[in-house]
Amino acid sequence: MPIQHAHVPVAGLSLHVAESGDPSGRPYLFLHGWPESWRTWRGVMLAAPPGARLIAIDLPGTGESTGAAGGSKRELAAVVHALVERLGLTGLTLVGHDAGGMIAYACLRRYEVDRVVIMNTVIPGVDPWNDVLRNPYIWHFGLHAVPSLPETLVRGRQAEYFEYFYDVLSVDPSRITPESRAAHVAAYESDTALTAGFDLYRAFPQDAKDNAALTDPTTTPVLYLRGDGEGGDISAYAAGFRKAGVENLTTATIRDAGHFAQEEQPTAVWSAIEAFAT
Repeated sequence: MPIQHAHVPVAGLSLHVAESGDPSGRPYLFLHGWPESWRTWRGVMLAAPPGARLIAIDLPGTGESTGAAGGSKRELAAVVHALVERLGLTGLTLVGHDAGGMIAYACLRRYEVDRVVIMNTVIPGVDPWNDVLRNPYIWHFGLHAVPSLPETLVRGRQAEYFEYFYDVLSVDPSRITPESRAAHVAAYESDTALTAGFDLYRAFPQDAKDNAALTDPTTTPVLYLRGDGEGGDISAYAAGFRKAGVENLTTATIRDAGHFAQEEQPTAVWSAIEAFAT
């Protein structure tokens, strides 16, 4: 089914919402990471059957979504929760990739969510967070947190800078198509969008404090997905979630995929999400 677009006023912001499928079907809400836009979910949405309701958004300040919400995952989770209520989404499976997965975790710990899928990310304050921070290959966490500097360095060079991450972090860079890359670059063309993206990193210390304070157990079903080519020990992530109180956890890997699994293997990602949700 075709993907329809709308702009939905939520919490003083305007969110760009891309939707396909049956409006009365089981809903799935997709949250992108950096440097991505709603467009990263297009292949997954097209792989789903017409009976599902698929919704992807541009995060606040990114792409066609306007208004600033800051980079705090707790504050962004409040925006997502307001959208869920505005759209009347019941029986929801919330799916987040990269920073979107961090937002999904914040939603999991603060609001009623039926199911949560977290993809290809580490959660601030949740093991193995400190190990990831010490990893020299994750150098961009530090750079992106510096005030103003990454905007100065990347402005006008979004395509070249983003392509480094697409090429290095995917098993087969060609699977992230020129159309998808161009859409993501366009989503961060403005200075405000660049800042919205880098603010996701600047909020990590506060995110870690917020998450560390949430120690009550949760029985909400959670699926943690990771591309098998991304590296890292998925069992360490599972142990961290369980230590943080996630009691109903399933883990799975996507074969022949790296960090951008939803673009590298969209059909396999959809199959894993659908099997978990149903």
